[in-house]
Amino acid sequence: MEPKYKRILIKLSGEALAGEKGVGIDIETVKTIAKEIAEVHSSGVEIALVIGGGNLWRGEPAAAAGMDRVQADYTGMLGTVMNALVMADSLQQNGVDTRVQTSIPMQNVAEPYIRGRALRHLEKNRIVIFAAGIGSPYFSTDTTAALRAAEIDAEAILMAKNGVDGVYNADPKKDANAVKFDELTHGEVIKRGLKIMDATASTLSMDNDIDLVVFNMNEAGNIKRVVFGEVIGTTVSNKTEYHKK
Repeated sequence: MEPKYKRILIKLSGEALAGEKGVGIDIETVKTIAKEIAEVHSSGVEIALVIGGGNLWRGEPAAAAGMDRVQADYTGMLGTVMNALVMADSLQQNGVDTRVQTSIPMQNVAEPYIRGRALRHLEKNRIVIFAAGIGSPYFSTDTTAALRAAEIDAEAILMAKNGVDGVYNADPKKDANAVKFDELTHGEVIKRGLKIMDATASTLSMDNDIDLVVFNMNEAGNIKRVVFGEVIGTTVSNKTEYHKK
C-alpha cells in the first residue's frame, strides 16, 4: 500500500511531550512518539517536525502578567529548541538520522535554518526539526508550521492534538451536541472562525494548497493511518466541502 503523502510536516504541541504531567518533558512519552514517527519514516515518507514550547513556557500569559511581550516570545522560542533537541535525540536512538534547524542562530547545538539545506536533508532521508519559530516575536508555532511546510513543498501538515479527535462546530467537552467535521475547506475554517490554527497559518495553508489533518495524537498508530489515507480526524483542504453542518 502506497502512502497518500510523500512529504509531510508534523506539528506537535509542546504539551504532547509532557505526557500525563502536563508540564516539562517526559522522556518515556517522547520515546513513544519518536518510535511512531520512526515507523512512518521507514515507509519512505519524508518528514519534518515543528514542536511548540507550551510545556516549558507560554509567552502570552507571561506578557499579560507584565513581562515585555517580545522578551516573552523569545523565551518561548528557546523552549521549542529544547523540545526539538530532546526529540532529535530520541529519533536518533530509533535509528533515524535527524537534524535540528533553528531560526535563531545557535551553531553549537543546531544548524541555522537554510531552506536548501533542509530540502537536501529530506532528500537524503533525514528528518528535519524546525525550532525557534520563524525567529521573530508575535508569530506562533502554527504559523511556523504553515510557513515551513510551504517552503519545503510539504503536501500536508499533520496537526497532532492531545485527546482531540478532529474539528467540531463547538467545544465537545462543553457541548454534548457538538458535531465533528470529517472534511472542511480552508475557506470554511477561516469564515467560521474555527480555532484550528491562527489566521495567518490558515491563510498560508490555503494559499499554498497544503492539506491539514487534525487528529488525536494519544491513539497509537494514528500518524501512520493518516499518512496512508485512512479517514480519521478532520481533513482541511482546498478541494473538499464539509460534510456535516
